[in-house]
Amino acid sequence: MTVTLAGLSKTFQRAGTVVDSISMEIEQGEFFTLLGPSGCGKTTILRLIAGFEEPSSGRILFNGKDVTFLPPNQRDIGLVFQNYALFPHLSVAKNVAFGLEVRKLPSSEIETRVGSALEQVQLRELGNARVDQLSGGQQQRVALARALVIRPTLLLLDEPLSNLDAKLREETRAMLRALHVSDSRTTIYVTHDQAEALGMSDRIAVLNKGKVHQVATPEELYRRPATRFVARFIGHSNVVDAVVERVSDQSAILRFANGSQMTVASERRAPGVELRGSARVGVCLRAESLRLTDKPGVFAGTVTDVEYTGPSHVCIVNTDLGALRVEVPASAGHPAREEQVRMDVVAETVHLVGPE
Repeated sequence: MTVTLAGLSKTFQRAGTVVDSISMEIEQGEFFTLLGPSGCGKTTILRLIAGFEEPSSGRILFNGKDVTFLPPNQRDIGLVFQNYALFPHLSVAKNVAFGLEVRKLPSSEIETRVGSALEQVQLRELGNARVDQLSGGQQQRVALARALVIRPTLLLLDEPLSNLDAKLREETRAMLRALHVSDSRTTIYVTHDQAEALGMSDRIAVLNKGKVHQVATPEELYRRPATRFVARFIGHSNVVDAVVERVSDQSAILRFANGSQMTVASERRAPGVELRGSARVGVCLRAESLRLTDKPGVFAGTVTDVEYTGPSHVCIVNTDLGALRVEVPASAGHPAREEQVRMDVVAETVHLVGPE
C-alpha cells in the first residue's frame, strides 16, 4: 500500500494546530518512521491515518483512493499501541484471535493463523498463558501478533518500545526488522528515539511543532541535515555560527566569532544556504568529528565534564564559542576535567545549515 498525505492539518480547540499542512508519500513496502520530540504531532498524524481523528483540512489517500473520512474498520490497518491494549484476563492465543473472531472466520482458520502469528513473534509456546503473567517485552509481542494476524496491508506502530528496558528494546527492534524483511508490509512507525529510527527505517520524516523539517534516508538525515533543528536533533551535533569570509567555485572559507577559520567544500550545505561574502551560516560539527590535537587547532577550551560510555569518552569542552560536545574513542584515552585542550575538525564531515 502507498499512503499519501496531501496538505494534512489538524487543529484542536485547546492545543491549537498540532499538524500543519503536511504533505508526503509513503511508498509500497516501506518502513517509514515519524520522528520528533514530544508534542511535535507524530502520534496525531498516525491517528489521522488510522481514522481515529478527522483532519481539519487536507486528504489521506491509500493507493490513490481517498480514505480521509473512511471509518477505521474499513481501512485494512493493523495498529500496535504504546500501552499494548491487551485483555489481561484472556490467554495469549485468545488476545491474538480477537480480531479474527470479530470477523467471524472459521475456527480452524483462526487456530492456524494465530499459531502462525505467534510463531512470527517467537511466542508459539506461550499461547495458553495469561497475558498478565507475561513480561513487558512478551506483552508487546502479543500486541504485535494481534495486529499481524488480521494480515493488514498497512501496519501502524505507535511508540511500541517506549515501555521496554534497553535490552528488550534492542531485541524487539531486531525482531521488527526481521518481520519487515520477511513480508515487506508497508509500515509507519512513530518514535521520539532517534536510535530506533536510524536503525530500523527505510526513510524518516523529522517533525517539530507540527511541521516536517526533512524526509530522507537515515544516512542522509545524519550526514546532510536540511535544517538547524534536524542537525541538533539527529545524533550529537554542535551547531556553531560563522560568517562566510571568501567563496570560490569549490569551497568557502568560514570565520568564527573567535577569529579562527575553516575551509568547507561548497557542496556540503543544506538547500537554501547561501555562500556569499558576509553571509551567516550554521556549521554542524558532529561530536565524533572533533579531534583532540597537539597542534594549534580550530577550537580550544577547558574540559568541564567527561562521561564514559564504553566505546568512547564524551567530553564537554567550554570554548569561547560555547560548550562543544566531543566524543573521544576509549582506545585513545581521554582528557581530565579542567584540562586545556585543542581541537581540529574532520573537514569531510562538516555540513552547513541556516543561521539561528
